[in-house]
Order: sequence, then C-alpha cells, then structure tokens
Amino acid sequence: MITGIWSTVVAIIILGCVAWLGARAVTIQSELKAAIALLPDLKTNIAANDAGAAAGTVEALALHTGAARDAANDPLWKAASVLPFLGPNMQAANEVATSADDVARLGAVPLVRAFESLNWKALTPNPAGMDLTPLQSAAPKVQAAAYTVRESAQRLNSIDIDGLLPQISAPLIEARDKLSSLQGELDSAADAARLAPEMLGAEAPRRYLLLMQNNAEARASGGIPGALAVLNIDKGKLKLEAQTSATALGAFIPPVAIDSEQQAIYSARVGKFMQDVNLTPDFPTTASTAQAMWEKRTGERLDGVLSLDPIALSFILEATGPVQMTDPLVKEIGSSLPAQLTPENVVGTLLSDSYAKIDKPDLQDVYFAGAAKEIFGALSSGKTDPKKLMDSVSRGVQERRILLWSASTDEQATIGKYTLGGLISGGATSPAQFGVYFNDGTGAKMDYWMKRTVQVVKDCTRDGYREMTVRVTNTNTAPTDAARSLPPYVTGDGAFGVPAGSVQTNLVAYGPAQSNIDTVVKDGTKIPFAAQRHAQRAVGTATIQLAPGQSTSVEFTFGHIVQHAEPQIDVTPTTQPVKDVIKAPSDSACE
Repeated sequence: MITGIWSTVVAIIILGCVAWLGARAVTIQSELKAAIALLPDLKTNIAANDAGAAAGTVEALALHTGAARDAANDPLWKAASVLPFLGPNMQAANEVATSADDVARLGAVPLVRAFESLNWKALTPNPAGMDLTPLQSAAPKVQAAAYTVRESAQRLNSIDIDGLLPQISAPLIEARDKLSSLQGELDSAADAARLAPEMLGAEAPRRYLLLMQNNAEARASGGIPGALAVLNIDKGKLKLEAQTSATALGAFIPPVAIDSEQQAIYSARVGKFMQDVNLTPDFPTTASTAQAMWEKRTGERLDGVLSLDPIALSFILEATGPVQMTDPLVKEIGSSLPAQLTPENVVGTLLSDSYAKIDKPDLQDVYFAGAAKEIFGALSSGKTDPKKLMDSVSRGVQERRILLWSASTDEQATIGKYTLGGLISGGATSPAQFGVYFNDGTGAKMDYWMKRTVQVVKDCTRDGYREMTVRVTNTNTAPTDAARSLPPYVTGDGAFGVPAGSVQTNLVAYGPAQSNIDTVVKDGTKIPFAAQRHAQRAVGTATIQLAPGQSTSVEFTFGHIVQHAEPQIDVTPTTQPVKDVIKAPSDSACE
C-alpha cells in the first residue's frame, strides 16, 4: 500500500513537473512572439524619427524578452535540460530566449537611448556646420550594441539543430536569420558612428577631391570625371573650393603607376589622364591615382576622394528642393537652360541640353561646376529635410553613384567593407558576383542615348563546377539623324574613327573569384575577346559599335565557378535606374 501511495505521489509530481514545464514553454513562446510583433513598430518609430515612441516600444520589447528569459531560466526547466531527448530542445529554447533578451536589453535599449540623444536636424549640413558631439557620444553605445548582437548570433549559430523538434528548430533558424541581418546593419552603423565625426572635420578640417562623374561619356565607375573641385569640411560645414576641370590638369608623363593587372586591362591611360582614372571599376585605384595627380599638379595632398554623378545630384535635390542658378557667369553661360534645377530636369540639363546649347567644352565645364556649387550650397543651407537627405544619400550609395576613399589606411580599411568603397574584391563583394562595366570608345558624349540591360541567362553544372552566362544588351536610342541633329561635341564628329551618331563601347565583364572566362558570343556568333585576371577574378573584354537604332547582345560565359551562392551583378551606373539595367536571372535551359 505504501508503495502504491509513493507511486501515486511520484506520478503526481511527474505530471506536475510536465505541466509546469509545459506552462514555461507556452510562456517562452508567447513572450517571444509578442516581442517579435513589436519589431515593425520599432522600425516605424525610428523611420518617423519619433524617439519617444521608440523608447516606449523598446521598453515593452524588453519586458517580453525578460519574461521569456525568466521562464527559460526556471530551475525545473534548467534541470530538465539534462534529459536525453528533451534536453537539447530545452537548451536551445533557453539560448534563444537569452539571446533575445540580450539583444533587447544590451542592444536595442542603448541604441534607442543613443537615437534619443541625436538631433537629426543639427546633423544636417547648415551654414554653422553640424553638431557632431552627440554622434561622437553615441558611437560607443552603437559599438556595444553591435558587439552584443554579434556575440548572440555566434551563440545561436553554434547550436546543432540536427535532432531538434520542429517547434524549436524553426524559430531558432528564424532567429539566426534575423540576427544575421541585424548584425550587418549594426556593424555598418557602428562603423559610421565611429568614422563620420572625424571624416566630417570634428577634430580638424578635412579636404577631399570631388570627382563629378559625367555619365554621358561612360567610364567603368560611372562617367568621365570632367569637373573637379576640393570639398572642404570643417566641423560639418561644407564648402566647395578650387573648382577646375580634368582637362586643365593635362597629361601626366610618366603616368602615375598602377598595378600590372589593371594596366594590362585598361592601359597606362588610367595614370596618364585625369579623364581616364576610372576606366577601372576599382574605386580605390581610381581615387588614389586621382589624389596623386592632384598632388603632382598642386603640391597639395588631400585627405580623400569623393565621387558622385548627376543622378546622385537629382537624389540630393529631392531633399534640398529646387535650386536657382545665381552665379552671374554661370547664368550667362546657361542663359538658354533652365534657371532652376530640379530633380526632374537636372540630369537632362547636365548630360544633354548643356551640350546642345553651350558650344564650347570649357564653358560646359564651367556650367557643370557651377551647377554642382549651387546644389552643394543648397545642401549646406540648413533647410534640407534630414530624413529625405539620408534616404537620398543611401540610394546614391546603394546604386554606386556615390563613392568614397580615404587616404587614412585605418579609415579606408573600414570603408572598403561596404558598397561606398567601390572595391571589386573583398568583403563588400558577394561570393558569386559578376561585374559588367562600360567604357566609352567614341570619345564623345553619346552614352546619354545608350540603354542597357544585364542578366544571368544560364546557370549550369559541368564536371562539378558551375558554368554561368551573362547577357549584356546595348541599344543606341539616338535619333536616326544624330550625325546632323546632335552637336559635333556630342557625336565626336568621327574624330576617333567612329562615325558620327554611332556609339562605340568597350565592355568589361568580371566573373567570380577563381572562375575562368570561356567564350564571348555576339548575337549568336562567337567573337574574339581579351581574357585577363584582376584580383583573382576572370575578366573578359570586347568592343561593340552601334549606329542609331541598332541593338546587340553580347554573352560572356564563365566556367570553373566554385561558389554556390546566388549570383549577384554589379554594373556601371548609367543614366538609367539600376533596377532597369539589372534583370532577374532567366530560366534558360542548360545544354
């Protein structure tokens, strides 16, 4: 009888423990779901620049993650974690709850506090400069939050999901994905918070060479850098100085030295003329060469190089609003052009109309430089919308229309990790990345009329390696009578052997690291091509020439591809939106 009583007691205890553990499991699940449900609200609060609402949301978030962590650290739950079957599942649930609470309390809470301390209006350029002190103070908090997320991600990634119940493995995988995404965002925010104050002149004035890339004459990273200036930044105060043109710098003999791989692909012209420093798509090469040229001509060693194009300027105008052309000389030169530059007309004005209505190249450069000065003046007026400015700059960086290089080795090591750095290899380059770049061979301004698309059209496996084909389609949309209706400066007037109205383009295609370039096919027929290598990536080059109305497709096939990631494509920024140039991979059958 006593044995029966004890058996009943044990059964009751076991049932009670199971019920208790079940209740803890429900608590963990419901509290984490409630926390996840708050994340969209937090993003909305931050996007709306509502620091008070963000603080309230993150406080509620921490309460939910704290409750989940408490449930997962219940003594009975922890004791049951040693059981053979349920144990690993309970340990995994504990790690998820602990990581979620760490991210909320040690990551989100400090971040929102830092966010509350920032006055985004004061961080927008204005005549008095920017108040960079709060950003400097926020930097350690952002870095600490990034560290917390990084450690939490590593902890969850170390859990073996094999054998876990689906109810545990599914949310664990979701948590890993979310933390991985958040880790990248926080790492970039931490780097920006650390570098931005110094690079904006918080401690000492900074001077950068500004390259205005002109997409009407294509270069690999955008367009010919016709107009130049020095951008002075002192405690966030922006000022354009020493405006000139690439032509005014003349030829550099002997050329500025570049590495042998790039010289073989792009020739010594990269180091001979400022107009050709960006024949290469590798922006650190472009920038360091341009800096060396500037120093040789002026004796001044600048702190870095910033590049942007007219499309990026149109993005910035969305934040500043329209600008008036006020300089008397610029107004006189552009008397037949719009008196006001807007997001809608600035690209056409700078890349087409100015050539039709200003007949001298040197005056075109003056007008281009004057437009840039007016836009930077508006940017520095203090009337810019902070949110729109951040969105505009982010878009310009994402489309590779805004590029930055620092002469500081430490700063450049950080910049090089991101799209902003414009590297063709390294951490910012996806494993299965292809690059398709355009260099003008016409010697004129006809690329305004070119329309292009780039697409992966074949992805096969042969002998254990991937083989992929990238199709590049080019169309010359110039008027059929372009030779007569467009100015000679735009068509080139046959000066370099290309008939007026036609466009000659040197296509440069990069495959992933360790790949080979196998064939190049133009409109169904194999054509000769140059095969080279740059930073362990296969490079194929071919030249096309199109009369008005003509179109052609060139397919570059790369073999021996070892990467299994989804293919990514980087292209030269043109006058088209990048989304219209890069097409989704097709489902063409493999032969």
